[in-house]
Amino acid sequence: MRLRALLFWAHLVCGVTAGVVVLIMCMTGVALTYQRQIQYWADTHDFRVVAVADASRASASTLLAAARAFDPSATPTSITYRADPSSPVAIAIGRRTVYLNAHTGSVYGDGHGQGVREFFATMTAWHRYLGRAGDGRARARLITGAANLMFLFIVFSGMYLWWPKSLRWTQVRNITWFRGGLHAKARDFNWHNTIGFWSALPLAIVVFSGVVISFPWASNMVYRVMGEEPPAPQAGARAAGTGGTRDGGLDSQAARQASPRGSGAGADLDMVVSRAMVQAPGWKILTVRVPASDQAPVSVTIDRGDGGQPQSRATVSFSAATGEIGHVEDFGALTPGRKMRSILRFAHTGEVLGLVGQTIAGAVSLGGAFLVYTGMALSLRRFAAWRRRD
Repeated sequence: MRLRALLFWAHLVCGVTAGVVVLIMCMTGVALTYQRQIQYWADTHDFRVVAVADASRASASTLLAAARAFDPSATPTSITYRADPSSPVAIAIGRRTVYLNAHTGSVYGDGHGQGVREFFATMTAWHRYLGRAGDGRARARLITGAANLMFLFIVFSGMYLWWPKSLRWTQVRNITWFRGGLHAKARDFNWHNTIGFWSALPLAIVVFSGVVISFPWASNMVYRVMGEEPPAPQAGARAAGTGGTRDGGLDSQAARQASPRGSGAGADLDMVVSRAMVQAPGWKILTVRVPASDQAPVSVTIDRGDGGQPQSRATVSFSAATGEIGHVEDFGALTPGRKMRSILRFAHTGEVLGLVGQTIAGAVSLGGAFLVYTGMALSLRRFAAWRRRD
């Protein structure tokens, strides 16, 4: 059997086998395209203030005291500032995120986007686990991971199958642009080829990064390809993967930090925050971890991007007593394997390229859904024609 015929049938079988799962992942991926921005807007749009020129920010100690008074049963774990003076400050207390006026320290309360949060939680559950909960998630994650692998093969084999036998302009045009006035079969064929052509490269990146997120062996392969040994698995890491979430913003990361913390009274957080803001010009999001003890160093994450760009992020350790800079972990100082792994994590959602990248990832996810639809339609017509011949 010739290579092209072999690839075609493998392409078709993988498409039919994984089609429904891939369709679910594509459509939920579209729904999750702007999750971080929409969730933040839903939580805080009522909490924004008219910024006053030269208005000073409330001190970290004032903000922490207000958060503790708001919920005495919980321990603050982090403070997240945004450079935009009209934006509120977010303080993670336990599993909650409480918003405060950045200038007066008055407490607004929890975010207002509970309905939006529940919607995205449902979409995420379907995207990763096909809507399963509890013990069923591990099996569902294996299914979505296997479907991702088959989808990756479909994308690459599709690139080969798409390549026209002749590079004459008329033939190339027919499979690279939408044509009108076609009957159903020809229309589906035209859509399948055209959408596949324009979405092939970004879709391959989105799907490949999804495979890396789904399987430890794929993540380890990234490190080995970059010439280094993969890191040891973290305690409690999920068997199905090394992580991978769509909510990569600093606010959501802080909200998941629920370890016990010290009071922060011995740590001069006001001095640390002031120094971090001064020594990190161009920062957009700044997250201060409340130290685990009064003598522990203060970890500050400085983000010059929008919260989903690891190449624009650095973590700096400050002395709690003197405010002197200790350890600095900048993206540029990471090993090639860690750099690539971080980039692939946020390439899956397109966030590594900011809003433009998210838009591209959402668009090719929608394109992937149309590829499944047209591919299944073409396969059913082929099957019906085969049955008629019998």
